[in-house]
Amino acid sequence: MAKCIRVPKSEGEPYRRGLIEEGLLDLDYRIGSDGPDLLIPCTCDEFRGIKAEETELRPQAREEGDYRNIVDVPDDLRELLPNSHDVVGDIAITKLEEPLLPYRKKIGEAMMKVCPNIRAVFLDGGVKGEFRIRELELIAGSGSSETMHKEFGTRMKTDPAKVYFNPRLANERARVTAMVKPGEIIIDMFAGVAPFGLVICRNAQPSKVYSIDLNPECEYYMKENMRLNRITNMECMIGDSTELVKSLPKADRIIMNLPQIADRFLDSALGAAKVGAVIHMHKIMEREDLPAYRDNLVKEMKEKGFGIEILQVSELKTYSPTMSVYVFDIRRTA
Repeated sequence: MAKCIRVPKSEGEPYRRGLIEEGLLDLDYRIGSDGPDLLIPCTCDEFRGIKAEETELRPQAREEGDYRNIVDVPDDLRELLPNSHDVVGDIAITKLEEPLLPYRKKIGEAMMKVCPNIRAVFLDGGVKGEFRIRELELIAGSGSSETMHKEFGTRMKTDPAKVYFNPRLANERARVTAMVKPGEIIIDMFAGVAPFGLVICRNAQPSKVYSIDLNPECEYYMKENMRLNRITNMECMIGDSTELVKSLPKADRIIMNLPQIADRFLDSALGAAKVGAVIHMHKIMEREDLPAYRDNLVKEMKEKGFGIEILQVSELKTYSPTMSVYVFDIRRTA
């Protein structure tokens, strides 16, 4: 018997990638299927809110799946090797602590050996500037950081060195898409290459999605991705979203994926939203501060003339030992 998570076939690839990135895919077994679902073998009891179940899966000859077992670094540094990394299309992006930097090329080469679908590995020097782009260094493989990412039947051309893109939000994009009702007007205030808009337009029936970003490099990728996915009901807009939303129709749904400071612009989003609209606001914060923050947010918006109801708060990922990235589902009530 093998442990596995059960997911719809249309959502299988993001979950498989997620398990790989977190070192939780059980390579002793093949992925199985049961009607409309995939059964993905895992080594955990729960993954992203899905409880694991036990079932019969076909075993497979296991190749080495953990680069940490083959990379040539001093033994006293092995505990510093990262156990996860981002995969965007056919490139991998990893962060390394300072003592590991002299061995970065060996680490990149080892990662490519255990991930045959990876064309290149880049060292992540951190997110820089107001455009949230990554400082990347090629440490293994070849070619640029521009790549084609696939998610829920949607093709997304992107370059993390030029534009913002987070592959770890695949499940959040699917969650929001499942909530979209036919005919909705949607505004994505900090869109990057427009992955939320693309997945929504491909898998739901919005009337219009307005994808906005301050970074002028995003315009090319937004429009190219619209062409690749034959999307006609999305509009790409470059500029300050707090100003641009003033000229748009009132929205049924607004996405605010700017976790460092999105709450600073919540009043602008509420002003652009219909009464009854839902806003999905991302926020990085100390876990212990969450209860007080919820209460204060309602009071602060009331002082600015908006009634809100916090429908749900979900943890998207761990950010640090004491902090997490949350998404707040907020309904405008007045």
